[in-house]
Amino acid sequence: MLPRRTLLALAGLACAAPRPGLADTGRSLRIGVLRFGTLAWELDTIARHGLAAAEGVRIETVALASNEAGRVALLAGSADVIVSDWLWVARQRAEDQPLQFAPFSSSIGSVMVPAGSAITDLAGLRGRRIGVSGGPLDKAWLLLVARARRDGIDLPAVVEPVYGAPPLLAEQLLRGRLDAALVFWNFAARLESEGARTLLAVERIEQDLGAEGPVAMLGYVFNQRWAEANRSALDGLLRASGRAKAILRDDDAEWQALRPQMQADSEAMFLRLRDHFRAGIPTRSVAAEEADARRLYAIMAELGGPRLVGPATALPAGSFYRPAGAPP
Repeated sequence: MLPRRTLLALAGLACAAPRPGLADTGRSLRIGVLRFGTLAWELDTIARHGLAAAEGVRIETVALASNEAGRVALLAGSADVIVSDWLWVARQRAEDQPLQFAPFSSSIGSVMVPAGSAITDLAGLRGRRIGVSGGPLDKAWLLLVARARRDGIDLPAVVEPVYGAPPLLAEQLLRGRLDAALVFWNFAARLESEGARTLLAVERIEQDLGAEGPVAMLGYVFNQRWAEANRSALDGLLRASGRAKAILRDDDAEWQALRPQMQADSEAMFLRLRDHFRAGIPTRSVAAEEADARRLYAIMAELGGPRLVGPATALPAGSFYRPAGAPP
């Protein structure tokens, strides 16, 4: 196995220029997909309704084992598009990898507490064990830390963070081994179906910190040079994505076709997963999304420093993709 640093360096060389055969004339693109991720739900809807075909676009899916595998696949050139966050895009641009981002979802996660918990606000977390998905540089954790500071609370100093994988943290919360847990939205939905309660949603935190609306932290990510050579196919994908989201937003019956992929153990869990997905559908302009991303990036860059964002102290120009005809 090559060291990860070496692998990423080779990946950078692989995507340094558009690959022959995948320019607009081909109208084909490869999308990296987690088997049970929400992108799979959207692509299923696109396929069932022929939305990509109507745009003259052929989608090939590349199976991914993890989000990190998706990032490596994109950098190595074995996938043209993945879903990731603009924080990673920004870091890659700062390190001379010209990636770009197009909004996919504003659903991030929530601080959850068990049913019957006496905790009602951030001050109530003092002295408590809090599960945190990922690690100390997780973007949602940093936003929570920044929000607590507004109330005069140095959260890392007054709580016991327990870092771990979301499934484990969710299980520990339900078993009473954690007082609270900051988990991704799909795990928050599952916890709600088990009786847990949302203390504070990350989407609310973002607006408390100055965002003017729900921020699409997750998006389609691709190499800028590839996008310039395949603009009509990429814009066709984004239009198909928008139509699929409109179908899933408006038609309850559509969700029955997705149910086998959703791993919902109960009707309550199924409905909460559906509703959280719908709540995360972006509705704002790319310009509005980018403006809020700049605000939040500055906060996370201050807290996370170079370990999180690399050499860029501000969101690099060009991080957000503008489809043809989009406002400047």
